[in-house]
Amino acid sequence: MSIRIAGTGSYLPERILTNADLEKMVETSDEWIRSRTGIAERHIAAPEESASSMAKIAAERALDAAGVSAKELDLIIVASTTPDYVFPNTGCCLQNLIGAENAFCFDLCAACSGLIYGMAVASSMLKANRKYRHAIVCGSEKLSHIIDWSDRNTCVLFGDGAGAVLLERTDDGNDDDPLPAATLASDGRSAETLMIPAGGSRMPLTPELLAQRQNCIRMKGQETFKLAVNSMVSASRQILEETGYRPSDLALVIPHQANRRITQAVAARLEIDPSIVVDNIEYCANTSSATIGIALDEVVRNGRLKRGDLLLLTAFGSGLTWGSMLLRY
Repeated sequence: MSIRIAGTGSYLPERILTNADLEKMVETSDEWIRSRTGIAERHIAAPEESASSMAKIAAERALDAAGVSAKELDLIIVASTTPDYVFPNTGCCLQNLIGAENAFCFDLCAACSGLIYGMAVASSMLKANRKYRHAIVCGSEKLSHIIDWSDRNTCVLFGDGAGAVLLERTDDGNDDDPLPAATLASDGRSAETLMIPAGGSRMPLTPELLAQRQNCIRMKGQETFKLAVNSMVSASRQILEETGYRPSDLALVIPHQANRRITQAVAARLEIDPSIVVDNIEYCANTSSATIGIALDEVVRNGRLKRGDLLLLTAFGSGLTWGSMLLRY
């Protein structure tokens, strides 16, 4: 038995917001944004688009790539910090949109680490119960809905989009194969480093809080940067040591696309060849739980990732959450 990626898919909204556009909205500049983040533009969802509608397109593309019908899905996991509703879960909304009537569905909230968390959960469930064969994990975010467009420190960072990964259990593998393997971690002591203060049961949204934009992303930038680098490096080293692989064995590394300086620092500390580190932040920006799925679909479709390649995924997000996953494509 083995778990493999059978298909990938992604979706980016049509509208593009460039750094030049942001110069007209807040006190910033293209040079300032590029030099500090590597971002040149980001995609912004249309008013009628939602986490489920974007996930639908990404999921259908993954199903089509795998040659699997929606009715063959046993499990749907949607990772999102911007779900359609408080409840029902967006996984159920996605199930309805694609006609996956035989799947059970739930959401997972681990912010930017969501896709890795979801893939780890899905692969474990496929291994544990042989009646499950196909699981789709989607990271989908409409972050433009929770951005304070007057805060130049955060509004330049984020974009919208969705990525999907279809996992399949096959019976032609080795039960002793450790891949895919994941190491996941959290630290709630630093939860206030990156958060949305209001809108939950702890601080229900009021007109006063809405006027203060307390329903938008708040981030301590320098602290987040340090924690992100340290956490992704630690998790990546741990998973490589546990599985017996070395950085030189990797074909590609897909880190969460939060900031180019973060990915460069992670690669340098892990002594990974920068040429194998996937970077699409320039034209996608930070799409939270969707970044890794979007980047993965990109390298699959352009032929940069080939069957048999060893792939490392690593992410860091609010919570705090972080983790790394090692798998063979």
